[in-house]
Amino acid sequence: MSKKKIAELAEEILNEFLPANGYELYNIEFVKVAKDRFLRVYIDWDRSAEGRYIGTEDCEKVSRFLSERLDELDPIEENYYLEVCSPGLDRVLLKEKDYLRHLGSAVDVSLYKAVDGRKKITGTLTGLAAGKITITDEKGNDLVFLKEQVAKTKLKVIF
Repeated sequence: MSKKKIAELAEEILNEFLPANGYELYNIEFVKVAKDRFLRVYIDWDRSAEGRYIGTEDCEKVSRFLSERLDELDPIEENYYLEVCSPGLDRVLLKEKDYLRHLGSAVDVSLYKAVDGRKKITGTLTGLAAGKITITDEKGNDLVFLKEQVAKTKLKVIF
């Protein structure tokens, strides 16, 4: 089974379980690291639970459920490790819903090519529209980037 199909199957298995338990799916990836394969499932609280964080007991609950279902179906021929985790405080924003959820948050943006001599920009995420990301920098300047220019956008952890 292809990597994409394995991730899709895992998502399908979790489709009803996660919302029924107050979680939402952040991302799924089936990757090879050195000689090992990992099925990584990133979960978060649903949108109504702002201010709550995913703990080890949440990851364990989802892991047990998914592991049992995958064992029943046995769709993955090779050995793999199942990891269920939170996307973390410094999560990468992947989908439009992630950007919209974190409008007003501090972010670190990495660009593919330097703009004004910089490939890394820090600021506040202030907009996402028509494939463009708007960041307001520390000087109050609005910087607009096409989504294609952005290699990665991560939430900035501020202590």
